Amino acid sequence: MKRFAFFIINFFLLAAVHAQFAPQAGVSGSTAIKGDSSIFVAWATGCQVQRGYRDIALPDSGYATGGSDVDGTGPMDHNLVSLGDSGVATLTFASPVYNGPGPDFAVFENGFANPANPEEAFLEFAFVEVSSNGNDFYRFPAACYIPDTQQIPLAGVYSNARMVNNLAGKYVSGYGTPFDLDELTGIAGLNVNHITHIRLVDVVGSVGAHGSVDTGGRKINDPYPTNIPTSGFDLDAVGIIHQAAASLVEPLSNKPALIIYPNPLTENNLNITIADDRRITYELRNTTSATLSRGSFSHHLRLSFDNLPKGLYYLTLHDNEGNKWVEKVTKL
Repeated sequence: MKRFAFFIINFFLLAAVHAQFAPQAGVSGSTAIKGDSSIFVAWATGCQVQRGYRDIALPDSGYATGGSDVDGTGPMDHNLVSLGDSGVATLTFASPVYNGPGPDFAVFENGFANPANPEEAFLEFAFVEVSSNGNDFYRFPAACYIPDTQQIPLAGVYSNARMVNNLAGKYVSGYGTPFDLDELTGIAGLNVNHITHIRLVDVVGSVGAHGSVDTGGRKINDPYPTNIPTSGFDLDAVGIIHQAAASLVEPLSNKPALIIYPNPLTENNLNITIADDRRITYELRNTTSATLSRGSFSHHLRLSFDNLPKGLYYLTLHDNEGNKWVEKVTKL
């Protein structure tokens, strides 16, 4: 008993030393987003889960069975799907997620608070990855400074959110952990303005041989082993803050469609994206047919409306194969 008490005391002393990120939901300075916030404009519409073991060190333990794939879709509702050790959930959406101001989406888990200390909670983590083509995924750089000298057990020990960054599950049930695509800009092969898939990979919180590590190579210490049907990360929902409103309808000549977002325009930048390598020329006109802007681009253009008044505009686009599109853009 004395040894366990010594571990608890030292655990939280070390926690205080390494605390450096946003605190738990409800504490001043937290970045947690409540599930019923009006900031969310959409939720995942598809979820495919590849289950992990109940205990990765014991393959005969079987796979996690809690919940079903559909529980990862729709708004945050406390219906959960458990990934198991190293399990994977891949989420899809009605329209792509794009890199807007601040966080672009948030992930909800079912952690619960320490009733004796609002800074602490029982937390299970997952890595977060995104893709703009459904095949190539890129992971948010994650940091975890929770001490790995003693294993966090299934019950009785809580974690401090200040020691965790860019891991889903940082916040308690009902509050989403936000992610900002701006952190991934410049990565070859990733279009942060056209994210079609978000993938969650369960963190194995073992400080032993099977454990996961953060971007800095540190062991991530979360409750382990969890040899129960609801093993691993328990996904509730993924809420979208910046989602493209798909415009310019069908592809022509079996080519990918152009996507314009957001439209109506509630910000000062209009994004235009095309999946292939065609060269696109554009012209922006007002309702009197005066040309306001023109030029060309490949893949993606962010067109500034910063100095333009609210109202209706016409955007005309041509590709190098003779195709033409005209789109009405409304600035609110």
